[in-house]
Amino acid sequence: MRDTTGGIRAMVMATARRRIGGVGGGGVDWSRDGPQDAQKNGMPKRQSAYWVMPPDRDAECVACMEEVLETYDKAYDPPQPVRCMDEQPVPWLQETRVPIAATPPHGTRVDDEDERNGPARIFLFAEPLSGLRPATARARRTKVDWAIEVAQWLETRYVACAKGTLGCDNLHTHTQGAFDEAFPPERARASVTRMAFCYTPKHGSWLHVAACELRCLRRQCLTDRRIGALPLLQSEIGIWADKTNAKQRGVDWQCKIDDARTKLKRLYPKIKSG
Repeated sequence: MRDTTGGIRAMVMATARRRIGGVGGGGVDWSRDGPQDAQKNGMPKRQSAYWVMPPDRDAECVACMEEVLETYDKAYDPPQPVRCMDEQPVPWLQETRVPIAATPPHGTRVDDEDERNGPARIFLFAEPLSGLRPATARARRTKVDWAIEVAQWLETRYVACAKGTLGCDNLHTHTQGAFDEAFPPERARASVTRMAFCYTPKHGSWLHVAACELRCLRRQCLTDRRIGALPLLQSEIGIWADKTNAKQRGVDWQCKIDDARTKLKRLYPKIKSG
């Protein structure tokens, strides 16, 4: 459990379901030793904390935030599902020396030098209430790549759904026009009309379920690993997705609109009376 900006609990891990929806954003602390007299002068040890900080008094940020929170508060409706999508770059790293196999006294030993073999892109979808988290990887991150990934799910898992909601961030490739760049007009229009787009605000990735799941994927599947080829990357994240989906772990989003209006009051514009 960790308290973040505004006092709402950011994340509480439960046995059957995960509760998400605090305010502020995921921070990563890089602590280093401070001066020996750090405690004497009242200063904490030196550290850098990276946070997603939404702008104050921003009407567009507030409007997007409340739309997302309202979407997360909907009851589960299989014919009209709510799904979120996010993507993230990951480098291909190859070994420059043949690793030494593990022995009883030692684990596998690898050289500390690696060779960068280009970037890849992980695409992850998440259904917060059903617990579905499919993921794959592509070599590029163009509008066409994004449209192909979204259309693939519309035409397979969601083929029987008349319309659903797609939550995504404000990345320039996540647009309706991407489908017209990827498909003939008829197929592009058919895909777009089956989705209601819901965009998270800028500097608001803490609101994005798929972004939270991507961080879990990176930590659980790719940390301290060197993967130098796209097929291997696709295989590894596919295994992670299969194991995660088998648990049927849904997301119980805790932050509601009323909570945001109280705890995040600084984000809302001041209305001048009269």
